[in-house]
Amino acid sequence: MSGERRKNRPNIERTLGSISFFSDLDAESLGQIAAVSRSGVWPEGTFLFHRDDEGDHMVALTAGRVRLSIGTPHGRELVICHLSPGDVVGELAVIDGRPRSADAFAIERSTGIVIDRSDFLRIARERADVPLAVARHLSELLRNTNYQMESIALYDLRLRVIRFFLFSIRQTHGDILPGRALIPSGLNQAELSAVLGASRPKVNRVLQDLVAEGALTREGTQTYCNAQHLRRLAESDSHRDWP
Repeated sequence: MSGERRKNRPNIERTLGSISFFSDLDAESLGQIAAVSRSGVWPEGTFLFHRDDEGDHMVALTAGRVRLSIGTPHGRELVICHLSPGDVVGELAVIDGRPRSADAFAIERSTGIVIDRSDFLRIARERADVPLAVARHLSELLRNTNYQMESIALYDLRLRVIRFFLFSIRQTHGDILPGRALIPSGLNQAELSAVLGASRPKVNRVLQDLVAEGALTREGTQTYCNAQHLRRLAESDSHRDWP
């Protein structure tokens, strides 16, 4: 271990311990992963990696925002999700050894902790709690994917918007919803439209309706939501018969 890496190890270990993917690891496993980790920086507008790249590392984000998407040769793009500090990106290719399944693009300057695949797999073979942490993480990803598929396939746009906001709030605050929550900063209407699979004018009309109903509040460039109000709307709208 280099002197600089040894000096930064306690900070890296604390940061990793605060990230869901690593939070249940015991101190020995967390220390071993921190010892082989390094810092990474990606300026705004750059790619962390491209689809089909070799998956030789993963990144635990500590600052910034990253967009995961899949593009076509004709220029169309499907936005899978937006990742923020505390999320992990690139872990699937590290786990299964296959090429990257999506593009990872830094929407704003982003930093993270980089863990090479060879080091992670070696530690996973030695430490039984690491594979269990991976299994929990993959289970959570599957649950989130099911939620997103349900929202897009089964509900109208208004309810998709409401469910998206509730999903974002729960990612930050857990199952106990706060009375008032800030919508993730930097998520503009174009990006929201791409995530929800709808045109920007249609999404804007839904947002305006939610503001008029008091479910959303705009203060300057920031948007807050009344989480309990959104949940009531989600419950009532789910029982409506949509044409």
